[in-house]
Amino acid sequence: MANPSTLYRFRIALSDVDRGVYESLDLRVPMHPSESVPYLLTRVLAYALNYEDGLALSKGLCDPDEPAMSLPGVNGGIAKWIDIGNPAARRLHKASKAARLVRVYTYKDPESIKREAAGEQIHRAGEIEIFSFDGPFMKSLEAQLERDNEWTVLHNDAQLVVTIGDENIASTVHAHRLEV
Repeated sequence: MANPSTLYRFRIALSDVDRGVYESLDLRVPMHPSESVPYLLTRVLAYALNYEDGLALSKGLCDPDEPAMSLPGVNGGIAKWIDIGNPAARRLHKASKAARLVRVYTYKDPESIKREAAGEQIHRAGEIEIFSFDGPFMKSLEAQLERDNEWTVLHNDAQLVVTIGDENIASTVHAHRLEV
């Protein structure tokens, strides 16, 4: 019998000044037994940084052919495909053919995505957006993780501040592009 997922709750007061989005989010995010905590946290941060009506989290690692989250298009396709981690070049190619906008949020070294993609055929490679966070930021979030979390998230001028209780944890949201 497989181990069950662990359910985490995130109540997030989101202020995304860059996009003019101010929302209260209440997420229940299952963490698959083979999923790492940094993966889970990156999924939650990517959701907050891309939040809009209709954005949906997938079933996580249980559904490997689907993006970590997606936004349906107006005519039934995928408007926004968001992946987490270091997806393979083949997956990026598939995503870019399937969706108008492709974003990757990684908690790993973004240079490894770029190295793997170098020389590979990836549809609209130059349009794929890759984002990463500072390592100490992710470690601090991991140390604060509870099963029930209450965060304030502020995003302004590529700076991200997550407030948990009395502690402010900050990172630059680093933007990267594939070499074409």
